[in-house]
Amino acid sequence: MLPDAALYRLDDLVRSPFARLTLLLEGLTPGAPPIDLSLGEPKALIPPFLGPTLQEHLSEFGRYPPIKGIHALRQAIVDWMGRRYPILKGRIDADAHVLPLNGSREGLFSAIFPALARKPKTERPAVLIPNPFYQAYAAAAAASGATPAFLPSGADSGFLPELEAIDEALLARTIAFYLCTPSNPQGAVAGRAYLARAIALARRFDFLLFADECYSEIYSESPPRGALETAYGETASLANVVSFQSLSKRSGLPGLRSGFIAGDPEFIASFGRFRNVACPQVPLPVQHVSAKAWADEDHVERGRALYVKNFAIADALLGRRYGYRRPQGSFFLWLDMAAFGGGEQAAKTLWKGCGVRVLPGAYLAQAEPDGVNPGTGYIRVALVHDADTTSEALRRIVATLG
Repeated sequence: MLPDAALYRLDDLVRSPFARLTLLLEGLTPGAPPIDLSLGEPKALIPPFLGPTLQEHLSEFGRYPPIKGIHALRQAIVDWMGRRYPILKGRIDADAHVLPLNGSREGLFSAIFPALARKPKTERPAVLIPNPFYQAYAAAAAASGATPAFLPSGADSGFLPELEAIDEALLARTIAFYLCTPSNPQGAVAGRAYLARAIALARRFDFLLFADECYSEIYSESPPRGALETAYGETASLANVVSFQSLSKRSGLPGLRSGFIAGDPEFIASFGRFRNVACPQVPLPVQHVSAKAWADEDHVERGRALYVKNFAIADALLGRRYGYRRPQGSFFLWLDMAAFGGGEQAAKTLWKGCGVRVLPGAYLAQAEPDGVNPGTGYIRVALVHDADTTSEALRRIVATLG
């Protein structure tokens, strides 16, 4: 049985993993000039169109933006979706299926409220969350008053929740299921069959599948499957499925705070009404830059090539150490530190020993009902720097841990 929200401490659910890391390393002196691999903040070059486009539309900071966004941005998003997922070309409407967001985190958090409103008579509403997870999911559940139901997502299930193991009584009171693919922190990708099963559950039990696909454009080989292309391909419908996307990872623009939600038109309409009174608009100059970004693939391909190069460096330097495997997507390594005292101890050892800052896996996970936190033995390492910096950091890690 999964415990109710009351059994979780609110502070534990919404506490920043990076604030916890700062406390963990407080008072410790780095053993070499610091290299920060804890934060998933892309370091690729800024796309060349950003500055001129901002300058061109600078005066529009003096206007209130429409909450639905300018048509040019929504159309650029629709056009990108049609290129990325050909089955959706001509089937996604810029007015009915898309809303811009102030970064995907804003949407992932605020979308829980209209999702809850869809099922007002549900007793003890639940939110399904993979474990480990992105903290915004748990914060949304806590803020809405729903029960966060953490689904084990370890190596034995391919680092994705085991759908067949979810109790039907829990599914009946579920309002939303957050599914991150490629997953943060493990980089696992949900294939078509997995997504089809998740979509079928969402429709059978009438909850929303919140597909967090922010890392979908970072991969070494095949582009990850999308939830919306799967939904439409299976049933020619987007009902109960929405996708969240971001320019933070795809375009290396985390400071732009720009993303979108797309999918189920009924939910998009409801969410639009909610956002109109409860959420911030995307500034007009940012919308114009975003439209340029979604229309351009050259800078995305250059960024992807940098990540592929970094993973080749990891392949060569890490080999089979620390349970390393090249992830299917995203730019994180999920390394097993059980032999070094666990994630927290390894983070301190690396900081003191070689100045490399990494994130303990326990800070990205919640203890299971048996009291075990599935992230305790791991660290998350973000390969977001240039090749030389990445090589130096990984060499330090190997030299320090052996």
